[in-house]
Formats: sequence, C-alpha cells, structure tokens
Amino acid sequence: MRAVVTGAAGFIGSHLCEHLLAAGDEVVGVDSLTDHYDPAVKRRNLATALTNPRFTFHHEDLLSTDPARLITGADVVYHLAGQPGVRPSWGAHFALYSDRNVLATQRLLEAARARPPAKFVYASSSSVYGNALGRPTPETTHPQPVSPYGVTKLAGEHLCELYRTVHGLPTVALRLFTVYGPRQRPDMALARLLAAASGGPAFRLYGDGEQTRDFTYVTDVVTAMRAAARSPFTGVANIGGGRPVTVNTAVAAFARLVGPVLVTRHPAVPGDARHTGADIGRARAAFGFRPRTELTEGLTAMAREADPPSAPPLDRAAVPVGAPPAAPPDGRRVAWTGDDL
Repeated sequence: MRAVVTGAAGFIGSHLCEHLLAAGDEVVGVDSLTDHYDPAVKRRNLATALTNPRFTFHHEDLLSTDPARLITGADVVYHLAGQPGVRPSWGAHFALYSDRNVLATQRLLEAARARPPAKFVYASSSSVYGNALGRPTPETTHPQPVSPYGVTKLAGEHLCELYRTVHGLPTVALRLFTVYGPRQRPDMALARLLAAASGGPAFRLYGDGEQTRDFTYVTDVVTAMRAAARSPFTGVANIGGGRPVTVNTAVAAFARLVGPVLVTRHPAVPGDARHTGADIGRARAAFGFRPRTELTEGLTAMAREADPPSAPPLDRAAVPVGAPPAAPPDGRRVAWTGDDL
C-alpha cells in the first residue's frame, strides 16, 4: 500500500510513518517544517523513517506547492499537517490557523477529488467538542469549540464531510483526544511535565488541576489510523484512551516515576476545555479500535525515550496513578514528590 502522510515530521506524523513502514507500506512523507517549535527537533523525528528505503520525504508546504503532485498514486492520504495549539490560536495568530488548518486541507481535498485515493484520513481533535456536557462524549454530540483552534479543526472536518457527500471522496475524520508519548511537542503538557520532573523549568499549571483529560498513547492512535484506512468506514470517529484522569493526577504520576516536579499555578485561560472523555464505541465497532496502553506505562515510555533519558527504575515503573496533594493557591510554588501518591 502506498501512503502519503502530511505533517510527517511532527509528533504523531513521525510515529505514523514508522508504523506504516513496519506494516510493509510505502510511505511518502510531506512536511513544511514550520517554526512552531524547533525544526531540528522535527528532523530528528524522521531519523528512523529516513533509514528505510520505502520512505521518501518532501520538504513542501501544502499552501504553496501543488498537492496533486504529492498524492499521485497514493492508496491512502493521511492528513496530519496543520497549526497546533489551543492557547496561541487567539488574536493575530489566527491567520496561521486559518491558512494551515482550513485552506491547506481544502487544497489537499481538491487534489484528492481529482485523483481519489481509497481513503482520506483527517486528524481532527477533541477540541471540536469544547465543554461537552456528556461524558464519555459520543460523536453525535453537537460540536461547540471554545477556542479558535477548535473552530479551524471543525472546519476541516466539515470540508471532509462535504467532499465525501458531494464528490464521493471516502473520508474519515478521527477526533484525537490528548495524544501523548515519546516525541510529544515540547509545548504540550506532558512534555513540559517530563522536563520539570527531570530538573528543567517549573511546570506551569493553568487552573486548579482538576480538569480531566482522556490521555491517548500515540501508538494506539497511529494503529487506529491505519485500521480506519483499511476499513470500509467513512465519517467521524473518536479516538481516546478511555480512562480520563485529572491533570493533578498526571503531575503526581510523573513525580513518582521520574522525580519531584516543581509546579507554579496560574489562572485558567480561555479556550481550555474543563473535561474531555471519548466514547470510543463507534471506532471499536467500525475498525476494531481498542486502546492498549495504560497511562503509567505510557509515561514510563516517554521518560525512557527522552533526550536525555529520564528512565525510572523498574521497581518504580509499575506504581499505579494516584491522587495528588491538595492544591495551593494560585501563584504558589510547590514541589510534588513520589510520596505525594
């Protein structure tokens, strides 16, 4: 199978490329290597894939190149490229989100309409739900994004559905819930937590820490992507870990697995959903999705594969995730240790 992966040098994209190559697919990776974070980190993400003769990389921008040239002959197009991040999507930066998440998606869909692949898989986000009242949240819940980023991801979904219903393009939009694992973007919460537990800068915690997230391990995510591509399913499906936990719990878990975490508390910011939790029944029924990685196992893998490694001793790796200590007032600094579990 010949697959095109946009956003190939990113956190999830690089894992997807390796997963597809391991399954025997031929992979064409596309990435513009934007400076949202250090492009050198993205290049390192591709190190393993670049050693495989079935992998080809194109340093291209979907906004300026001809996407049709990149996807010619593709059996599957996995569209992961885009501008990430909830908090930076407000204000003057919105133009980047509009261009990279909406216009780039439309250009790629137009190219795919002219040369239809067997499946077009779009990486959407749980951010489209906003503060959903029902949890776990099914796909039938009316999307109500609470950030400009979520609005652009939902617009990408609508484009996929439009090209599916009007032009017959077989599209799948997967709503990914808080993906984590090795190579996570340095601005994301668990990557910052790992850095803090490893002696780096204090972890900035926004809000009281009792907000919940449905953390989903990256290997489970890319496995779901390929399974969806190989199935008859089209439409929208949630991809989540199935066991939401509080951010405080994740802080305490890293403290136990790696080392004390210095935390500074700050007020909640606009755009952050209070709780997320995926109903994964549709993905389970449609293409056999079952998350297999427990949070503690995934955090341990993150620590072991960090650069430099922050691997916990084996006798600490299996400690169950527990409750953190009581939260101090905003602005206070507190160091959490393994004893806090």
